[in-house]
Amino acid sequence: MKKIALILLLLVAFSSCKSSKRVVTTKSKTTKIDRRSTPSAPANPLAENIIDYAMKFEGVKYKYGGTTKKGMDCSGLIVTSFNSENIALPRTTTDMAVAGDWIDLKEVVKGDLLFFATQRNSRKVSHVGIVTEARDGNVEFIHASTSNGVIVSNLAEKYWYFAFVQARRVL
Repeated sequence: MKKIALILLLLVAFSSCKSSKRVVTTKSKTTKIDRRSTPSAPANPLAENIIDYAMKFEGVKYKYGGTTKKGMDCSGLIVTSFNSENIALPRTTTDMAVAGDWIDLKEVVKGDLLFFATQRNSRKVSHVGIVTEARDGNVEFIHASTSNGVIVSNLAEKYWYFAFVQARRVL
């Protein structure tokens, strides 16, 4: 009886997940980050400025090729935010996915880029976001989704967890 209840609980939890502005997750879905080697990662003021600038676009609708408050796509958000600090990045997600240095997900910090494969049956990178928080086992990122525009999501969300491909550091 306990096994059946547990299975039903897991089915309900997994089937009710979707991308949203803020998400509360259970501990079993959380991506753990080991910070034992660096007890407190120092704040990078450049990364903070980039994130603050990106947050100004929160709520802006999605527009393919967009880079303004009238509409924004995922790579446009990244390029525009990094340009605010005079850091030039390639314009497309595919080109960004080879910029900077590959890093392990356990090492991500604010300002790092997360890349996702969102096309069905493909592992080709097609989406990008900027890490806004990476602490206590949670990784949050800002990005421009086609359905909700510019939002902050959590990597522990089922959709993003399974779509994740790589993390890169460009700062």
